[in-house]
Amino acid sequence: MIEKVDKNDIEQCKNVIRSSFLTVAGEFGFTAENAPRFTAFATTAERLIWQLEQEKRLMFKYRTDNKIVGYYSLYRQNETECELNNLCVLEEYRHRGIGERLLLHSFEQAKIMGCKKINIGIVEENIKLRKWYEDFGFYHMGTEKFNFFPFTCGYMTKNV
Repeated sequence: MIEKVDKNDIEQCKNVIRSSFLTVAGEFGFTAENAPRFTAFATTAERLIWQLEQEKRLMFKYRTDNKIVGYYSLYRQNETECELNNLCVLEEYRHRGIGERLLLHSFEQAKIMGCKKINIGIVEENIKLRKWYEDFGFYHMGTEKFNFFPFTCGYMTKNV
């Protein structure tokens, strides 16, 4: 079940985000030493609270088995564009359609917000993830290499 996140959920959401992104870190060799700003290592409860209360991000959780197993947030970048952040599902709950349900939910929420486009940033080297987003209508916009990441950031967008 997809529900809005409230402040009481933040600690669990932080754990879901960090745990989910740790699988990506493991697959690509990211560590707290070589990629301290990567989501698996940089997400804190304080940051999520700031995003919820100060940025007024919409945050959603996926709850099953009476626990939070998935998450995403939407940030309004401007009048017509939203950024989808941290869409994730705990490893043991993957391949059950939860990620797809969260993604489709984000499209509806973006429309409600008045957004015409959703933008995302991904690990460019994660070909499997890029293909997954492309299957839902996202298209590649470009890349950027930052010296604080051992990977290339890929940018994708989708009209909603």
